[in-house]
Amino acid sequence: MHQWHVEQGAMFEDVGQWKRPWYFPQHVNGKLETLHQAVVRECRAVRESVGVLDASTLGKIDIQGPDAREFLERVYTNKWAKLPVGRVRYGLMCRDDGMVFDDGTTSCLAQNHFLMTTSTGNAATVLEWLELWHQTEWPELQVYFNSVTDHWATITLTGPKARELLSTFCDIDLSRDNFKFMDWKAGKVADVPARVFRISFTGELAYEINVQANYALHVWEVLFRHGKKYNLTPYGTETMHVLRAEKGFIIGGQDTDGSMTPHDLGMEWCVGNDKPFSWIGKRSHSRTDVLREDRKQLVGLLPKDPRVVLEEGAQVVFDPQHAIPMPMSGHVTSSYYSPTLDSGFALAVVTGGHHRMGESVWLASADGQFREAKIVSPIFVDPKGERQNV
Repeated sequence: MHQWHVEQGAMFEDVGQWKRPWYFPQHVNGKLETLHQAVVRECRAVRESVGVLDASTLGKIDIQGPDAREFLERVYTNKWAKLPVGRVRYGLMCRDDGMVFDDGTTSCLAQNHFLMTTSTGNAATVLEWLELWHQTEWPELQVYFNSVTDHWATITLTGPKARELLSTFCDIDLSRDNFKFMDWKAGKVADVPARVFRISFTGELAYEINVQANYALHVWEVLFRHGKKYNLTPYGTETMHVLRAEKGFIIGGQDTDGSMTPHDLGMEWCVGNDKPFSWIGKRSHSRTDVLREDRKQLVGLLPKDPRVVLEEGAQVVFDPQHAIPMPMSGHVTSSYYSPTLDSGFALAVVTGGHHRMGESVWLASADGQFREAKIVSPIFVDPKGERQNV
């Protein structure tokens, strides 16, 4: 779909080894939208109607073999032995020091066949990591990996009108009871064989449509022909970041820095401590020094002044009157303006943050000023997950 993006005037950014649409500026009253204006429009389209993202660059690793499940049990922190065919699961990987290395979703395509999806920039590193552990630690396991990133184009359709739109040119029963959140099904989309995954990185009702790459532009164009009545809006990576941060979804390498455990991220629910085989990093993660409550932990920040968008990387202090050098207690990892909240908001790692909800902190800026913010939950939009489960 790259040429389509070029023809639509997309601005691009480099992500890993790929160019991805950053945002799609439109001409309004004879002027081209700024990044901020385009992102506000794209975010509203997704939250209020339906938007579409070209997610083809996401890393895709095909995993097969009679020991595929056992291998997943060992490399992920959570359980995989009983994942049924047709279901998808979110997983965390840790390095052998117990720190989060990558996250993503893995889908069960058949009893001994899985599709692992990971981030664009980390895909090659994850594949290398799987091969390393297989070849050096567990060569007896019969499991095989292949990168299929460029075999499959991924079209992410998301928003409250996504089901209504997709149903007009898809032969899959998309009803809520038949196609639940974190299911996947095979069928035809725009008369093209497809795998459709009900996965959401926005918190809205969403479908990730995987088709053979050579058919992607055809499916994309059919989607837009049917999508006119819904004001179908293409959105780029900047809007993707705003939407995922509103839901508290992390980006590895941005909200994690090689020193964060699942516990630090508030993801104890994603750790299977009673698995029969020790997952990579379990022994290190179980140490008391990495489970201390005074470690830096992921939280949300709401600026006191909603017009303020905090600087990413800004240092967190508890006492702005403290003599220099001030003790730093964390930093902002992701920060954006949210049209949904009509406010700036941020994700940050703060010392003991999980037990400081409601407290005020101050963010030191390069100009010597301090911005006050309140520590809140990192989930700013739809904390119960009702929208993605409709």
